Amino acid sequence: MNQTFVQKTQKLINEQAREMPTTIVEMDGSFEVKNNQRNVLSVSLSNYAYYYHAAHGLTLLRSVTFDLEKKKRCNLKDLFKHGSDYINRISEIVHKQITARDIPVITEFTKIEPNQYFYIADKTLVIYFQLYELAPYAFGFPMFPISVYDIQDIIDEEGPLGRMAASP
Repeated sequence: MNQTFVQKTQKLINEQAREMPTTIVEMDGSFEVKNNQRNVLSVSLSNYAYYYHAAHGLTLLRSVTFDLEKKKRCNLKDLFKHGSDYINRISEIVHKQITARDIPVITEFTKIEPNQYFYIADKTLVIYFQLYELAPYAFGFPMFPISVYDIQDIIDEEGPLGRMAASP
């Protein structure tokens, strides 16, 4: 796990170092534990960089989720039953939230990617997008919380979301 955090952090630094042709004036990284219960660890890593003469800095956000019971890192697909149409189901929920919350999108939302950014926070799967990926910078990171109970029929009962949905 520690090696994963080191590699992810270095990847964030490298990504921002090559983003702009000007010098980086400031860089700051941080992390936040989103979930550490029921043998599910979900951590968000953020990295902020400000470039010389830029209008504002840019933050990148990435998350890592581990199934501590199975001792493995989880991708989004690992949270769902094999063969379930989780991409379209989650996309439908995200689309409804965009409409209900009147999120000002800069590009039309069609569906999430198979490797969409996510983290787990208690009994919630949070799908998110990077700055400028879906909405204007001023909106911040578009985040879409989805209760495990809203998708209980497609989650893997033996996986991280299944454990989060189970009664204590």
